Amino acid sequence: MRILIDTNVILDILQKREPFFADSYRALRKAIEGDAECLISASAATDIFYMLRKALGSAQQAKEQIEQLAQLVSFADVQGMDIHTALMRAMPDFEDAVVDAVAERNGARCILTRNIKDFAGSVVPAILPADFLNK
Repeated sequence: MRILIDTNVILDILQKREPFFADSYRALRKAIEGDAECLISASAATDIFYMLRKALGSAQQAKEQIEQLAQLVSFADVQGMDIHTALMRAMPDFEDAVVDAVAERNGARCILTRNIKDFAGSVVPAILPADFLNK
């Protein structure tokens, strides 16, 4: 099974953002322990790096966290066709439409996110970490 992990869930974990950390961490752990292949979009990696660098005040520390993340997840390339697909999606947020297109092309069963309202109309179902834990 493949699961695409949205940026907000990764940042919840890496930055220990409350009150979201526990559910996000446990959901990712459950997926990994259940032998799911966890993906993040390659474009999310740059967003995550930017946010970590700002929060930590150190590019080196941000790189180290991305390296640790790379041991847990695979990076799914964003292709030109994903942009075209996203442009045709009836979704309120273009970035999330790109995530949905990447998830679909990579055969993800779901998108683990805290922002399911912006995934209304997505092809791949979005699921909250708490709901994923209850599955």
